[in-house]
Amino acid sequence: MGNRPAELRRAIDSVFDQEGVDIEVIVVGNGSDLPELGDRVTTLRLPENVGIPAGRNEGVRISSGEIVLFLDDDGWYRSRDLARHVHDRFAADPGLGALSFRIADPDGGPDQRRHVPRLRVGDPRRSSRVTTFLGGASAVRRTAFDQGGGLPGAFFYAHEETDLAWRILDAGFHIEYDAEAVMYHPAVAPTRHADFYRLNARNRVWLARRNLPWPLALAYLGTWVGMTVLRERSGAALRAWFAGFGEGWRQDAGERAPIKWSTAWRMTRDGRPPVI
Repeated sequence: MGNRPAELRRAIDSVFDQEGVDIEVIVVGNGSDLPELGDRVTTLRLPENVGIPAGRNEGVRISSGEIVLFLDDDGWYRSRDLARHVHDRFAADPGLGALSFRIADPDGGPDQRRHVPRLRVGDPRRSSRVTTFLGGASAVRRTAFDQGGGLPGAFFYAHEETDLAWRILDAGFHIEYDAEAVMYHPAVAPTRHADFYRLNARNRVWLARRNLPWPLALAYLGTWVGMTVLRERSGAALRAWFAGFGEGWRQDAGERAPIKWSTAWRMTRDGRPPVI
């Protein structure tokens, strides 16, 4: 977005500090100008802000790597072995489609439980199979990314990683939360985004309409309506959420390609049935 030049340089430096692997760095200016970043960085300036998933898709489109790592400009890698660790994980397991990293507080605070993509969070330092991943702290096998159709550009923000994750799983890959792969990021609340509640609800409806058999889609959305009403105490937030929920039904969700029932069962065995 062009508003964090110092943080962007820190992020890029942390990537070039990686040892033992070939690195390609692509920086996408999402409707913003980019500073001079040197000859080792490939830059792509988009004429307008097309949102997180579409912007990432454009970066992947001009990349050549077999493994794609997504890193937001305010995050960074502290270990010089992170990329090699990720490379070795994918090389050792051809069925691994994506890795979700552990996000650590640079100030030494506790790991935020919401960054662990499983129902029973438990110890954030425990790795496990999961059914989604965190977009800004992840690595995806390029073939899995392509078979999953990339990120859903129309989502703009929220749940785009889960949409791709479900399609990756349906293509036969699996996804893991790897607690040894660490990305540092300041502790911030997602509600800082102005359209958080509206887009969160709209995209959850789109997620279900695009990817789930109808019995699972209705159960999934019913669960989230109930959880939202019970959790949220702000009337303004609830109004924005239900406005987005309505948009999700009225607007085009894109191509519908329901996952197989066998995939839903595999997700259940991995700890998160697609009804929550």
